[in-house]
Amino acid sequence: MRYLILHFIPVFIFSQSGQEIANMISNRPSPKDMTNKTEMVLTNSKGKVRSHTMISKSKDGNKKQIMWFITPKDDRGIAFLKIEHDSEDDEMRMWLPAFKRVRRISSKKRGDSFMGSDLNYEDLSSRELEGNRYKRLDDVKWKEKDCYVIETIPKKEVRSSYTRHVSFVDKSNMTILREESFDRKNDLEKEKLFFYEKIGQYQLIKRVYVKNLLENHTTEIIFSDMVVDTGMSDKLFNEMSLRRLPSE
Repeated sequence: MRYLILHFIPVFIFSQSGQEIANMISNRPSPKDMTNKTEMVLTNSKGKVRSHTMISKSKDGNKKQIMWFITPKDDRGIAFLKIEHDSEDDEMRMWLPAFKRVRRISSKKRGDSFMGSDLNYEDLSSRELEGNRYKRLDDVKWKEKDCYVIETIPKKEVRSSYTRHVSFVDKSNMTILREESFDRKNDLEKEKLFFYEKIGQYQLIKRVYVKNLLENHTTEIIFSDMVVDTGMSDKLFNEMSLRRLPSE
């Protein structure tokens, strides 16, 4: 999940196509790098709650990301590495300390759940502009905000686990406020809500709430202690770093 950032953008634009709106979203300024603490709260259909805390570091608009699980105790030390590529499949690896091995996440596993959450591995990757088609739907007002609505349809070669996404985009700053994702049967599978915090010139995601309507399961992700533009080295993003749990 790129999760994801602001050039000057006019609020009242009536002629923009779906592709042009997608370009405007993609062109929002994003940090060169970011470190944060992440809490992920999973709630199942019976109301049982399980929480994880992680430390995450990312670079290049989240195209490089590494995260280490801190709690619960059973998961402490598990780590995840993602490196996105423009012309080939993304690299994804999990360090599993209990087995003392690194597991590669193949492209066939993109639809698998990430650590039991309502996000799959595909959700953790950026959506490349050229990998999708975009259609502008009717504008709406949602939560008192004027929104563009665009439909994103992954191209066949992307091998997505979704048939389409419908995104509600705040016209004032081009942030996605709400998104509906449809599975391969074209059933509405997930509803996602995004909340932001402005740090400097960046609109950064502060909280994400995901509801899996088919499983009656929810995932809430809260980002805190966000630090940006520290000059992070590319050398951090490798398999050896997965095994080095950072200080909290």
